[in-house]
Amino acid sequence: MQYHKAIRIGQERSRKSQMTLFSYAGFAMLTLTVKKSQGTFVPVGEKEFVAVIEKSGEGWLVVIVDEEGYAKSQSNVLSENDAREILNKATSANIPEYTGQVRLV
Repeated sequence: MQYHKAIRIGQERSRKSQMTLFSYAGFAMLTLTVKKSQGTFVPVGEKEFVAVIEKSGEGWLVVIVDEEGYAKSQSNVLSENDAREILNKATSANIPEYTGQVRLV
């Protein structure tokens, strides 16, 4: 796949995830649109999983990731309680929780 095509497809998928997270968190930004697989760039995956991660001493993030843990969208930095509350809302709406390693870059 050509790089610019991977970016276009990845942007569509990440924007969808951004809107999903926005509906639970009130704010969400795009994170990644492409990932490297077997030496080439490919779009982030279509599936959506939700996770809460700690951002080095700053607070907590809620992220929507693909099946490999690549973050497609993220919330603002939140308190742990607020992040867990958003996670509960998302999982109650049948978005599976991701428990593996989240990749923000």
